[in-house]
Amino acid sequence: MTTLHKRSVLLAGHATSIALEPEFWDALIALSRRRGLSLAAILAEIDSQRGERPLASACRVTALKGQVSGDT
Repeated sequence: MTTLHKRSVLLAGHATSIALEPEFWDALIALSRRRGLSLAAILAEIDSQRGERPLASACRVTALKGQVSGDT
């Protein structure tokens, strides 16, 4: 059984925490490196584009796709 790893982040001026499996964190960190952005910046983009989807779910979908809307 995979353990969730929790990280705290400031999004839109509010502190929140996100719990994801390590593999999803690895994919999001790789995305942030490819884009030359911090992980916090990637999470802020995901948050701003997620609509009604829960943040953790939006992070997992982004990790699977390997991009955030607007990537080239």
